Amino acid sequence: MEHAPPAAPAVRETLERLLASETFGRSERARRLLRYLVEREQAGEADRLKGVSIAMDVFGKDGDFDASTDAVVRVQAGRLRELLEQYFANEGVAEPVRIAIPRGGYVPSYELNAIRLPGDAKSASGTIAQRPDASAEAAPAAAEHPDHHAPGEPVPLMAPAAPAPSLTRQLRFFWAAMVLVIVMLGVLIARQSNAFLGSADTAAPVETAGAAAQPIFDSLPLIYIAVKADGPEAARVATSLRAGLAGFDTIDFIGRDADSTRDQSADPVSFVFDIAPGPAAGDVTVELQSVATGRVLLSRNLTSVESAPGMVESNIASLLTSTVPASGAIYSYIDQSDIRTSQIGCLVLDDRYYLDMNAQTHEVAYRCLEKLAAEGTKSSLVYAELAALHVEAVTAHYAYPPEATLEKAMSLAHRAVQMGPMSPHAHRALGYLNSRLGNADEAIRLMRKAYELNTYDLGMAAAYGYGLIFTGKYGEGTPILSHAVEAFSGHPTWWDYGLFVGAFMQGDMKKAAIASESLRTTASKSHYLAARLIGARISGRDKLASELANQLTAEFPKFAADPRATFVDRKYPADLTERLVQALREAGIGNPS
Repeated sequence: MEHAPPAAPAVRETLERLLASETFGRSERARRLLRYLVEREQAGEADRLKGVSIAMDVFGKDGDFDASTDAVVRVQAGRLRELLEQYFANEGVAEPVRIAIPRGGYVPSYELNAIRLPGDAKSASGTIAQRPDASAEAAPAAAEHPDHHAPGEPVPLMAPAAPAPSLTRQLRFFWAAMVLVIVMLGVLIARQSNAFLGSADTAAPVETAGAAAQPIFDSLPLIYIAVKADGPEAARVATSLRAGLAGFDTIDFIGRDADSTRDQSADPVSFVFDIAPGPAAGDVTVELQSVATGRVLLSRNLTSVESAPGMVESNIASLLTSTVPASGAIYSYIDQSDIRTSQIGCLVLDDRYYLDMNAQTHEVAYRCLEKLAAEGTKSSLVYAELAALHVEAVTAHYAYPPEATLEKAMSLAHRAVQMGPMSPHAHRALGYLNSRLGNADEAIRLMRKAYELNTYDLGMAAAYGYGLIFTGKYGEGTPILSHAVEAFSGHPTWWDYGLFVGAFMQGDMKKAAIASESLRTTASKSHYLAARLIGARISGRDKLASELANQLTAEFPKFAADPRATFVDRKYPADLTERLVQALREAGIGNPS
């Protein structure tokens, strides 16, 4: 008797538990690939699961991908098969459905994992469920691995130890299996209960009237793309959007439409970019929606001019910078929706520090990321942000972490690069640290690398421009940073400070004054107050300049007595130090000698 294949909801539930498992927590690429393969197959698109489409949709390759020279898909598929075998042999031994990727292809297969007595397999077994186009690819697996079960052969939870065991032995196997199921369910429940990390205001369970607490999601936001428009303009927008999304560390980019038949309530951290026809001929509308709720987070219409070659990249960069980083619309939506997360929650806290830079926001963010690292996270992004926060602790003399040093920060930054050799955040953190150590050439090389890894992230552009400015390359860095500031209104204040310095050193006093005025929204810092003081004097606002001079002297007496020492300690270029010291001296700050 042939049994029906596992139902779609059962496959989906197994997939979500598998992706949230400890086994797959070690490989972000494997999670991304598995979700893509299963969701494509479940949507009836198994015929599209070929090496080229996988390379483009999952790994961000372009149309020139050549499987004969680039083995990324084959290597990652092999790694995925190993992880699946490991999961179902350990954590997932009691899963009701088993998922496999047969060798020779990329179409997933499924089989029911029935719990049964040895010797009674025929009455309780399930069969592998495959689409017709996958059956031909499954056969080589049995030939390559004679110890594996062939397609269609039942896989018992516990194999019999002897051809004809006694009833007592049968019962022993049965009860052992039942105990194992109970234990595994307990482990899953415990893992879900303890997954959320962060401060007290974000870690509390979210309860709603008459409903259970919302589930915990440990993955990064999952981003899909759906092209619903034709024409060259839509094609350029889709190409730029695809290229941009593939470079962000803060998301998992799937690269395909979200299946409309999926259980949307089980996936609140998934979002889709729809590319649809605009209101006029040649227009393209880009709309970002939550998969779970359908809520529109962003809707922007690009005219034919805005999507033209040479223009579309800049417009997509602005759009993505406002939505995809931790400071963007997606993370804000997740945070405001009270969806409990671990890595996402920590990155939100990290972003809050850079918007309100003080010891308290720093410690909350650091402790959250530190806990993820202590629990064995494999995310290079976590280590990159920890490294940057560690440098902040050294520079601002924060009490936490105790005994912070640049050497410890360097160790964290190197770990980030080792774990994520293609991570823009990792290279930016290491570049920032080298800048702080006075290694100008190495700092610029790393900042440029971070920018090149994702030219669509204005944050990386700003960091590169900032790095150029603080190594004395004002003419190169100021235009880059200025473009980033103008394109993204929600930028952190360090962008404004860098722009003040660059414009000031290039003699553009009007732009320097405007940039310095933007620093009033952040917590008091000696160099920010100094920039505001200089900007006020440039603008002829003598009363404000006097107030800022008094504030600087009262809050930072050591800096006010000797600004040069601070600038030298921060490894400012010599000419910048001299110009700032002179400007502050004219404002009555610092020793006249």
